Amino acid sequence: MIKNLLSRRHKTENVEDSSSVSWPGQSGKEYPYQVYPIGASFQPVPGNYICAKQSESGDWIPLYIAQTRNLNQRLEDSEKQGRAIQDGATHILVHISNEGQAARCSEEHDLILCWKPPCNDPIGS
Repeated sequence: MIKNLLSRRHKTENVEDSSSVSWPGQSGKEYPYQVYPIGASFQPVPGNYICAKQSESGDWIPLYIAQTRNLNQRLEDSEKQGRAIQDGATHILVHISNEGQAARCSEEHDLILCWKPPCNDPIGS
């Protein structure tokens, strides 16, 4: 796990072999995410998402981490998500969460602190 944190990459099997990834936050809590190609459609449900690319070695590299009350509308007016796609994001990893905005924001914060994705603004701990 420490190697993953230091390299800012997350190892998993190829997308064809695995449709889910567990992402650790800075707190040590693990969050379950489902893998979809960029451009996938979603139901209008609340959740967290990660725009990422996968390296040749199978590591997931998060470029942008966010939360939304409606995954179906996540692309609208998202300059930072557009930047992630320009920077090579090929997949969107989604964690549907009905626990409320506070829980989604806490998860988003925890993951950003751990992974420091380049398209997110830096945040303090």
